[in-house]
Amino acid sequence: MRFKDVFSIIGPSMVGPSSSHTGGAVRIGRAARRIFGGLPARAEIMFYGSFAETYRGHGTDLAIAAGLLDYAADDMRIRDALAIADASGMKLAFKTGSNPAAHPNTARLTLRGDGREDIIVGSSIGGGNIELTAVNGFDVKFTMNYPTLLVFHGDRPGMLADMMNIVGGDGINIGYMDVDRKGRSGEALTVMETDEAVPGVLMERIRVLPDVRRVCLADLTAEEVKS
Repeated sequence: MRFKDVFSIIGPSMVGPSSSHTGGAVRIGRAARRIFGGLPARAEIMFYGSFAETYRGHGTDLAIAAGLLDYAADDMRIRDALAIADASGMKLAFKTGSNPAAHPNTARLTLRGDGREDIIVGSSIGGGNIELTAVNGFDVKFTMNYPTLLVFHGDRPGMLADMMNIVGGDGINIGYMDVDRKGRSGEALTVMETDEAVPGVLMERIRVLPDVRRVCLADLTAEEVKS
């Protein structure tokens, strides 16, 4: 994990007793919602490790629900997030599981709605910081500290170069990138953390590239963008 400044360690302005179990959990929920592209109709949340043992006492279930509602970590509505989620039409299910390989504060979110399902795995790693470690079965790692572009595509020669040319040609700097594929010439996911906000017109240019399935922007510093 890359801590960029002292404020990354001190933690966020937040509602709740724990920057890891509450503040970080809110960000995991918000990141999952941004990847999904809006409020899901149903969300199943599996908690592992310390999250599984203490989520009721620390309000981690409230925090994840608040994140899915797109609330920030200091939003006073976090305390009522479960009731607000129900009133908003989002059905929530919380479960606990065991995964010794996972970080102690890990949640697996399965979001469904509009005929689509997204599965996002994220960990709260301290001070309100998070790390997402898997999206829809792809092993990718990113922090959500920057505007983050996710491109689901087929694996083919020149695909990465095509995307880099579009992003770099528009003057946007890629600070970090991760790629995973499910096999040679199979489905793939490319994740790019960028220094600048990614405009919609650029996303559309990537979306129409051959073999691109879906493009979504997950940016916790900006207004929500539909994927």
